[in-house]
Amino acid sequence: MTKFDIDEALIRKLAKLLKETGLTEIEFETDDARIRVNAGASGPLVVASPAAAPVAAPAAAVAPAADVPAAGSVSSPMVGTAYLAPEPNSPAFVKVGDRVAKGQTILIIEAMKVMNPIPAPHAGTITQILVQDGQPVEFGEPLMVIA
Repeated sequence: MTKFDIDEALIRKLAKLLKETGLTEIEFETDDARIRVNAGASGPLVVASPAAAPVAAPAAAVAPAADVPAAGSVSSPMVGTAYLAPEPNSPAFVKVGDRVAKGQTILIIEAMKVMNPIPAPHAGTITQILVQDGQPVEFGEPLMVIA
């Protein structure tokens, strides 16, 4: 195992992000190291190790998201909380069956107390909404399907 310096400021920043987002675990990786912070019941657990070479998983072990066509799915560009309406008790930005224009806001993701509008990447019809209002989301998680 190779020795490397631990970036305490990064660990504190990751722990703060866990607390702000309500997530229980976050992992950060560079070419040199991988840091995982887990906010378990007994307090934060930090595991830091030199980055290992990626191990290829067998193709059969990789399962696609449930019935989500990759070409039409809208994925989360960040970790945060998804909101389907501009404010509580307001109508949703979109619902299944709605036609949307490219660039139209379809939901917002709150990350670090900033509301980030998520635009439709292309025009089409909303065929699936894969998240619920107020649901925590991960980077790359499918949010909606636009056909």
